[in-house]
Amino acid sequence: MNRFWSEMARRTEPYVPGEQLNRAGIIKLNTNENPYPPAPCVTEAILEAAQGLRLYPSPTADSLRRAIADTEGLGPEQVFTANGSDEVLAFSFMAFFGPGKAIRFPDVSYSFYPVYSNLFGVPFKEVPLRDDFSLDIEDFSGAGGVILPNPNAPTGIYEPLDGIRRILEGNPDCVVIIDEAYIDFAGPSAATLISEFDNLLVVRTTSKSRSLAGLRVGYALGHPGLIEGLVRIKDSFNSYTTDRLAQAGAEAAFRDMAYFEETTAKIVATRGRSAMRLAELGFTVLPSSANFLFCTHPQTDAGTLYEELKSRNILVRHFGKPRIKDFLRITVGTDEEMDKLFGALEEILNDFK
Repeated sequence: MNRFWSEMARRTEPYVPGEQLNRAGIIKLNTNENPYPPAPCVTEAILEAAQGLRLYPSPTADSLRRAIADTEGLGPEQVFTANGSDEVLAFSFMAFFGPGKAIRFPDVSYSFYPVYSNLFGVPFKEVPLRDDFSLDIEDFSGAGGVILPNPNAPTGIYEPLDGIRRILEGNPDCVVIIDEAYIDFAGPSAATLISEFDNLLVVRTTSKSRSLAGLRVGYALGHPGLIEGLVRIKDSFNSYTTDRLAQAGAEAAFRDMAYFEETTAKIVATRGRSAMRLAELGFTVLPSSANFLFCTHPQTDAGTLYEELKSRNILVRHFGKPRIKDFLRITVGTDEEMDKLFGALEEILNDFK
């Protein structure tokens, strides 16, 4: 039936998400979800909002945008919301990138970037990371646009704001998108630079640090002119991208900062303990500022480790791409989940000795 496909459908190669196995007893450490439930006020807000399901949600998500703006110290006109950060990114590609000069992103990075580039006909250049997987800042200057995750995915490495500033200064005439899905587990956000750079767009998600992966709420922060560009694309595509329940639940999550800080601190603490435990098992672990760890073992094939863990009902992520085929990405779960992972890894490694 592909004879009926459009040229757009033919040229794209879809993104492959992490496995979602509906099997009892799975320890799911492969898609960087938060191991803790959302704040109790989120459920309460969703139940209350459900009373109005016969009505369309606010197309402008004003109340949610105000809550985000209050959290970030910005104005609502500097905030955009959509159905997950992936949709924000898709709208951003349409709003700010085109068929002219190539955009740039790291060669080891979020694998949706080349998918969107091909889908929307945007030429791109993958900038090689250094051998230690850090950014080579100078290679991002003079682009037709820049997009990069910070902390990077899947490496977890955080680029300090000095480096982000240099990338912005090297690209004054195009939009620079900093994809901060994991910033709440890391250092300062690039959002602090928005007042200085009108070409900076910061993209975030509620899926990781606010435990709302199932609700699908993403957002962008930037100059009002950039936000207006995103709104123009959204309203030409679907005015109601963020539903009533999602808006209510996400707003409640942003209002409960104490719960957010408590669970984020737990994950950061478990991350540190887990990195040390993996090192004790012989793994080399990259320095992570995210809610996952990227690691490799010198004596055991990563693909084999992935399959062996899966057979024990533990899911981790193995990408199998040339530069990172020897690595596993492991989401930071609860302390109990991580202890089960370490027990399984110890057993597997002993079997392969």
